[in-house]
Amino acid sequence: MASQSDELVFLPLGGSNEIGMNFNLYGFGPPHDRRWIVVDLGVTFGDQLTPGVEVILPDPTFIEEYADRILGIVITHAHEDHLGAVAWLWPRLKAPVYATPFTAFILREKLREADLLDEVELHEVPLGGEIDLGPFHLELITLTHSIPEPNGLAIKTPLGTVLHTGDWKIDPDPVLGQVTDQDAIRKLGDEGVLAMVCDSTNVFVEGVAGSEAEVRDALTPLIGQMKGKVAVACFASNVARMNSVARAAKANGRRVCLVGRSMHRMAAAAKSVGLMTDLDPFVTEQEAGHYPANEILFLCTGSQGEPRAALARIAEGTHPHVSLGAGDACVFSSRVIPGNEIPIRNLQNRLADRGVRLYTERDHPGIHVSGHPCRDELAEMYRWARPQIAVPTHGERRHLLEHVAFARDLQVPQQIAPRNGDMVRLAPGRAEIVDEVPAGRLFVDAGVLTPENGEALRERRHAAHNGVVAVSVALDKRGRIVAGPQIKALGLPTDEDYPLDEVMDDLSVAATEALNRLSGDDRDLDSTVETAMSRAVKKASQRIWGRRPVVETTVLRV
Repeated sequence: MASQSDELVFLPLGGSNEIGMNFNLYGFGPPHDRRWIVVDLGVTFGDQLTPGVEVILPDPTFIEEYADRILGIVITHAHEDHLGAVAWLWPRLKAPVYATPFTAFILREKLREADLLDEVELHEVPLGGEIDLGPFHLELITLTHSIPEPNGLAIKTPLGTVLHTGDWKIDPDPVLGQVTDQDAIRKLGDEGVLAMVCDSTNVFVEGVAGSEAEVRDALTPLIGQMKGKVAVACFASNVARMNSVARAAKANGRRVCLVGRSMHRMAAAAKSVGLMTDLDPFVTEQEAGHYPANEILFLCTGSQGEPRAALARIAEGTHPHVSLGAGDACVFSSRVIPGNEIPIRNLQNRLADRGVRLYTERDHPGIHVSGHPCRDELAEMYRWARPQIAVPTHGERRHLLEHVAFARDLQVPQQIAPRNGDMVRLAPGRAEIVDEVPAGRLFVDAGVLTPENGEALRERRHAAHNGVVAVSVALDKRGRIVAGPQIKALGLPTDEDYPLDEVMDDLSVAATEALNRLSGDDRDLDSTVETAMSRAVKKASQRIWGRRPVVETTVLRV
């Protein structure tokens, strides 16, 4: 029973206004004493704007202050953008974690790598199971997606029920796992759904995403046309796709070799819950070398051009066991994630340069289907659930706003599209944003968590765009120049009319003049000397290149 002061709020700290890094909170109780549950705790990945940073996490600072009020962390499925941050951020939250068997298997491996397995209270929940967390009663609803065991959550509270979909699609023939539990969703709709917090990834795409069975049917004849060695690149987490590829390979007399650590991890997780147990055993990379070219298929990680993944090493010719060349083929059974266009293109060009023939979704549309709902599937979900409030999530701003318009067209009474950090009161009263809390990012930089705007990354970005100049000078005890100033430049251009040697001489002159302008007392202070020379070199660099590089100055006393 709810009291007059109780409120039900939804607070995204990641995954709203972006695709990835999902981190959602639900709070119940009076504003001064809410109890919270966390739904998903994922990561996103670095790009050209974050040099040296591979993994990016949501900043938990807000909820960390209320860690003693977190009743549980519930993971909807095992994709990195939904669970990848658990091992990094659990020490700051320290709440029990709940997941279905496949997801729990993946999570245990990550916790073991982080030396947290014995610390984290991890509860394995059966498919269709229930979880009681204070005022929240959660029922897991089986959906379909591009990974085993995707779950929607019916979050029941004294102020109403929220259907949190997680990632989903409607696949009538998912190859592995169960079909979408339509009856459970319709039953929720009959009982009354206050709000649906829903995936927005494909809101601009008409029709339906398509079935995994269609991919299996497309891959079999395609692979049958190939004569040499075949590599198939797909997301390792798409276990159904692994299954489809394996069956297509068998139908064409080929054995399958998994290449890449993630492939082996996902295959082990699948077998642990009874999936893919009826396939022929995979051959090892060493064993694969003994098969004729037309009897082997390599199932590889690296479809997004990741530089350290298996396919990148094959393309570079540095993989210790697997090689591709003229007469061989590579099938990209995956989509291009926005932002990865350049590394994927570079990877494909390297493969083509080796004589490998490429097959992609662009020229063979049937070899990949999305794991997210298109407009017809969204409309169907709304007809089943009939929520009073539509809350789009898992999308960039344009996705969320289009989802709002789509829900309005479907006659959903209320729609609201929060940004990360917007606290939405779902009940009582009309849905509205009632507060805004900090919602930033943390970067994993060389294994260390750093703030989004940390000094190291700022300097790295500045150096990447403007170059680096190193200035060194040797002074005697009276501050007179013994040697130098010596100048070295990195990442700065030159030309025939103004060769680099002359540029370095001019910068050295600027540093020397700055040093000569200092009084004797000022020359006794290394910091004063460094500042003066640095300013002079930056000013000269601005004149020469139109840039202000990072200037590192060293003073040696002899």
